[in-house]
Amino acid sequence: MIPRTVARWQTSDWQSALKNMIRSLDDLCAALDISPADLDDCYRAEQAFAVKVPLSYLQRIERGNPRDPLLLQVLPQAAEMVAEPGFCFDPLQEADFNPIPGLMHKYHGRVLLITTPSCSIHCRYCFRRHFPYNANTPGLKHWHAAMDYIRADRSIHEAILSGGDPLSATDEYLQQLIEAIAAIPHVQTLRLHSRIPVVMPERITGTLLQLLSRTRLKVVMVLHVNHANELAGDAVTAIKLLQQQGIRLYNQAVLLRGVNATLADQRALLEALFQLDIQAYYLHLLDKVQGSHQFLVEKHEAVALYQQLQASLPGYMLPRLVEEIPDKPSKTPVVIASDKAARFC
Repeated sequence: MIPRTVARWQTSDWQSALKNMIRSLDDLCAALDISPADLDDCYRAEQAFAVKVPLSYLQRIERGNPRDPLLLQVLPQAAEMVAEPGFCFDPLQEADFNPIPGLMHKYHGRVLLITTPSCSIHCRYCFRRHFPYNANTPGLKHWHAAMDYIRADRSIHEAILSGGDPLSATDEYLQQLIEAIAAIPHVQTLRLHSRIPVVMPERITGTLLQLLSRTRLKVVMVLHVNHANELAGDAVTAIKLLQQQGIRLYNQAVLLRGVNATLADQRALLEALFQLDIQAYYLHLLDKVQGSHQFLVEKHEAVALYQQLQASLPGYMLPRLVEEIPDKPSKTPVVIASDKAARFC
């Protein structure tokens, strides 16, 4: 049974939240009383990758602070327009693992479905900011090929809904897609990768909770929280509602210079996740997508930071430090040299 609090905590329906979000650099700056430097190049960056910021997320950004860690994740910057060596449009070479429109099969036992090209927030470091969504968004009428592919491979036991953000799709769309997946007997787990419960919690409606809790599939959700300040207000309510339906929550974060690349920021994030019973899953090195080099934390810096985390937090609170390398059979752990300061308990 869905708790009655679902209807009360929301201040508006989620479609209204989509309609009323910040969609321009000028509106973002005006709302937060900021004026970024190199404004002409910032406008060029906006034209290359549009601004999208939900009002719920905006309310957690410190007004007047151009270095706020939440703001830096969504603010177009002049640095995005610099073509940095080693950064490209498809850093994970996803085109090589795309046998069916809308479906990616990179790792054994699981496939990823590009559920929708839409997302409720545009993160400036997004590794799919240049992704060819036009060729990879089948729509309900054209998912048959993807379902046939899954049906024919009995080793596939997990379907991952990604995007964009899968929760940007309507309830009706999600219901039909989930039912199609659940009709394939050897698929046992449904995983959703979503930033929406944190950035636009209005989306976690009673209807959505029902369709996620009524499927025969085991449902898990991987959130994308990069900073402790994101875990506030209605986002906490949305997280608890998901958990009340038996949906296990994990988190993967990206290590981002200027956002969360200090010991204090990482500790605060991991402690906040632990308090909300969200399992820290991965801490990713940045995928080197063109336009994101200003966020890069070099591998040796990441290792040094992780060693500090090992020395100051219990092991059960630590995510795995990983990078994604094309052609590897799984996420690749970043090697942490053992020393006397490392803790494993």
